[in-house]
Amino acid sequence: MKGYVHNIEKEALENENFRKVLYTDAKVQLVVMSLLPKEDIGQEVHENLDQFIRVESGKGTAVLEGERFFIEDGSAVVVPVGTRHNIINDSDVSMKLYTLYSPPQHAVGTIHKTRADAMAAEEHYEG
Repeated sequence: MKGYVHNIEKEALENENFRKVLYTDAKVQLVVMSLLPKEDIGQEVHENLDQFIRVESGKGTAVLEGERFFIEDGSAVVVPVGTRHNIINDSDVSMKLYTLYSPPQHAVGTIHKTRADAMAAEEHYEG
C-alpha cells in the first residue's frame, strides 16, 4: 500500500519492541519504540536526516546538544540534522513513543526486540 493509515497512538501503546518500523518510503520512515524503565535510546547524531519524536506514554528527558527537557505523554521533540540527542525514560514504567525519520534511518521491516538487539544490528547496518 502506498501511504500509511492506522491508529498510531494504539500502535505505539501496544508496541513491546524497543524498535519496530511500521512504514518506509523514499523520503520518510515511521517507527514505534518502547523504552523500558530507566532505559534510553542512546546518545546519537544523525548527519543526514531530521527526526520527529512524539511521546504517547511515560515520562523522561530529551537531551539536545546537552540541554535537558522534561517530556511526557503528548510531548514532541524535533531533532534537526546534526543535533546530538538522546531520549531517556526516567520512570518506572515503559515509555511509548513514535518517531519519523526523514529520510529513512532503518532497514524496511526492522524489528529490534531489545536495545541490545538494536545496538548489535546498527553495528552492521550501513543505512
